[in-house]
Amino acid sequence: MPDSTDVTPGAVSPGDRTAIRTIRVSALVLRRGDAMLMVRKRGTAAYMLPGGKPEPGEAPIDTIIREVDEELGLPLASEDLEELGTFEAPAANEADHLVIGEVFIHRGMPEGFDFDEIRPKAEIDSVAWFVPDALPEDSAALTIAPLTRAQVVPALARLLG
Repeated sequence: MPDSTDVTPGAVSPGDRTAIRTIRVSALVLRRGDAMLMVRKRGTAAYMLPGGKPEPGEAPIDTIIREVDEELGLPLASEDLEELGTFEAPAANEADHLVIGEVFIHRGMPEGFDFDEIRPKAEIDSVAWFVPDALPEDSAALTIAPLTRAQVVPALARLLG
């Protein structure tokens, strides 16, 4: 499996040999009613899906299970996860980086988990529920990660029809 950060040659402008760094992540769509859970990392303005980078040799589904437990204290079972797709977009918090996200959706609600008790852990500063078809406009105070806004929300709309 490739490292979670690779270098992809790419020309930003003609003649520019700047390499674009690629970040590989796994992310989770967790829904409650019409809303989906998003997190904001400490020191940033961008809300994104919970998840993160793989450990060396870690499968994407194992990454999302580990990251969601670390970030939110929410234990997941692989049999409750379905792959939504692999998407790419400019990284929300790293300039000149492209994020490639393997995104999973949790079917149903995790049993025995009180969503009102979700508290940020690890590097997460804030958690919030957003309705995908009513996301707020980006501002200096709050943005929605490009991967979520431009790729995941349309894929989720297609899936849910």
